[in-house]
Amino acid sequence: MLTEFGRVFIFFIVGAVFVLGGLVFAWLIRPHRWYPNKLSSYECGEEPVGSPWIRFNIRFYVIALIFLIFDVEIVFLFPWAVVYKTLGLFAFVEMIIFLAILAVGYAYIWANGDLEWDKPTPELPVSPKTILSRKLPHSQREEIPA
Repeated sequence: MLTEFGRVFIFFIVGAVFVLGGLVFAWLIRPHRWYPNKLSSYECGEEPVGSPWIRFNIRFYVIALIFLIFDVEIVFLFPWAVVYKTLGLFAFVEMIIFLAILAVGYAYIWANGDLEWDKPTPELPVSPKTILSRKLPHSQREEIPA
């Protein structure tokens, strides 16, 4: 007699064997021909230019994450719109609150300039010399080169 935990354990073992079996089978039937183009980076059919180990601008990831956040949240609007008439006023108010939270998030992202592709560099309100002179003792303030 198997307990419920035993059945779950057997399910996990069968799942692991299934996945490992698929990986081993794919390894056995794949072609083993090596050539230098396999090591090159793929750029949508274009010839790669430069090293693939360059630093990408973090803006790519920020824009992608913002898109994912708002895209996934908008997915919740479709099922709500399909059954809107049967839900009543409570669901309408809930959706207005949901959209208001999304609007606040959108305004925050817009105010921070995260939607700008080419964000300008921040300017210091005071010169670095002034900041350094404030942190130094009074006797060393005159020795800062201009």
